[in-house]
Amino acid sequence: MLIPIVAVAVLAGCSAPKSEMPPEPPKPQAVEFGDSTRTAVCKEGLMALSSGDIDAFGTALADNAVYQWNAGDSVAGKAAIIDYWKDRRGNVIDKLEITNDIWLSLRVNESKQVKPADYVFLWSQVTASYKGGKSMTQWIHNIYRFDNTGKIDRITQFLDRAPIMAAMPPAKK
Repeated sequence: MLIPIVAVAVLAGCSAPKSEMPPEPPKPQAVEFGDSTRTAVCKEGLMALSSGDIDAFGTALADNAVYQWNAGDSVAGKAAIIDYWKDRRGNVIDKLEITNDIWLSLRVNESKQVKPADYVFLWSQVTASYKGGKSMTQWIHNIYRFDNTGKIDRITQFLDRAPIMAAMPPAKK
């Protein structure tokens, strides 16, 4: 009689549900599509810059923002960036038109090349008419990086300076 009781106990133990470990949450991808609201912030700022509303352009900038060009020159600090663009739009550029724009928002979670953050990439055709009467058109690429407070802390712009310099009014003597 003992043998059937032990056999039933063993079978019952084998058929009891096993406690399973909960599955590990999926690890975030190193890079994934970002938040479209970041793109909207960048578009609004660029359209404000295009229209000459530099104060509106500056609202999305962090106080320690840096505006850098591919040639290596840059302007550091929100106030300095706003001053630069007020001078540029008020005294150098008569009209600034952005067309054929393509936007891409990415979230970098892990990288050895760049700081993990939200980024927005822009490719656009830019036509600038200068105070001296000349104009230039070229494709320009911007990369916007957001800090952890949701402000833009870096804008890197890739452009060709040659057509800009050719269209600039002559320097005053």
